[in-house]
Amino acid sequence: MTIKSPMLSRPGAVEAGGADTGVASHYGEPLREQRALAAGSAVVDLSCRGVVTVTGPDRLSWLNTLSSQQMTDLVPGQSTELLLLSVQGRIEFDARVVDDGGTTWLIVEAAEAAPLAGWLTRMKFMLRVEVADASATWAVLGSTQRVPEWADLLVWEDPWPHIGAGGYSYSVVGEESHPGLERPWFEYLVPAAELEATVGDRPLAGVWAAEALRIAAWRPRWGAETDDKTIPHELDLLRTAVHLSKGCYKGQETVARVHNLGHPPRRLVFLQLDGSQHTMPAAGSEVLAGSRKVGTVTSVAQHYEMGPVALAVIKRSVDPEEALTVVDGDEPYTAAQEIIVAPDAGQVVGRQTGFLRGPR
Repeated sequence: MTIKSPMLSRPGAVEAGGADTGVASHYGEPLREQRALAAGSAVVDLSCRGVVTVTGPDRLSWLNTLSSQQMTDLVPGQSTELLLLSVQGRIEFDARVVDDGGTTWLIVEAAEAAPLAGWLTRMKFMLRVEVADASATWAVLGSTQRVPEWADLLVWEDPWPHIGAGGYSYSVVGEESHPGLERPWFEYLVPAAELEATVGDRPLAGVWAAEALRIAAWRPRWGAETDDKTIPHELDLLRTAVHLSKGCYKGQETVARVHNLGHPPRRLVFLQLDGSQHTMPAAGSEVLAGSRKVGTVTSVAQHYEMGPVALAVIKRSVDPEEALTVVDGDEPYTAAQEIIVAPDAGQVVGRQTGFLRGPR
């Protein structure tokens, strides 16, 4: 069931569709909202997100055995990201994680919440854990900086693009020059009944603005950049969501095998689209090299500085210098590719580190 945000009653609100149904795409001035969000003066209503809670004394050790992330050392207020994988190493769930000392909070996409809660419940066995889908009673607010007035709220700080403990970067750029550094990101957990009062008269930006900043930061999103074949390496998710030195979990063999080979079959790429047209291609449009299909556009947005931009997943073998064309129906768009995941292991700049993102 889609939950409609009360913020849709704000002047100018236009409801988003797809994964963001139930919140505002924008409030009438999308580019101005995007500038304000990037500057930290606006916040974005993300109450379309799902929230799953895990309580009980075994919660962290239990999640550690199930997921790609090292969870046993997580301290209250610390933020991380975990993946739940299939036996073949394909991404089934991607959760933003923060623990408050008694509850582990998993912030996920709306479509993940009920299936994730159901899957976790089936995996309880005799352990002292309880799982609940709290999406109806908790909302999420996003910001590019910490909000002093919300200091009492639990907040998830996106570890992207920092390389986490046991993680690894597949990027061709070093962490110090990664565009994700220009987009610090915080997601606050707010009781749904207090959403309007928490926002107050603070300026709002729509999810349209948040998506543009996410794309420019090369940040993959579950359900957009993922499909039923996606493995973490293709999206550079080993940097934030996978601990390569932890114990066994489902899908670990594939993660280790592909990492040792250094060649994921596909790679995430950032596209600068031709801005001379008055339209943009839709997510799902084909990416062509010459007449050959080499991939699919996964996310598209109008960035307030760069114009139309996109993320796409393409074949690893595509020449980084090759001109690409995005085709939406009969409409072609020229696209310049910027490498996110290196096509060749020898081009990788990032290295495994011992860094784990903690509270500031």
